[in-house]
Amino acid sequence: MTQLDVSDLFTQEKVEALFPATKTDDFFEALYGDASEGAYDIKLKFDRQENSQLVFEFHLTKREGKCLVCSLTHGLPEVFTRHPIINLKGIAQSIDEILGDEAGCKDWEIGATQTVNSDLHTIPVIFNIEPA
Repeated sequence: MTQLDVSDLFTQEKVEALFPATKTDDFFEALYGDASEGAYDIKLKFDRQENSQLVFEFHLTKREGKCLVCSLTHGLPEVFTRHPIINLKGIAQSIDEILGDEAGCKDWEIGATQTVNSDLHTIPVIFNIEPA
């Protein structure tokens, strides 16, 4: 059986449609009651396909004049898993739609926060797919 390669379906434009930039302000508005209280911007990026896994990352980028520290971001995987604005279940459903007749998204898992540097932390999200 040939390995299914669907990585070319996840252009930056499609990924931005999965998780629009406006979700950052929506998230902090819900969390703090004021979007300007957020210390970082949240962006979803497609990283790679590894066999039957699509690996995405949430990039948490420090906002101007704010501090991005581990204490702010290390509990986020659990929060992101269930937060309705982040909506990982909805992202999985949208990925399923993008895959179309090629494959289906059967489940997903979120990893631990990684500190890249003082301005960027990442959270991996893996969507497991299977041929249709």
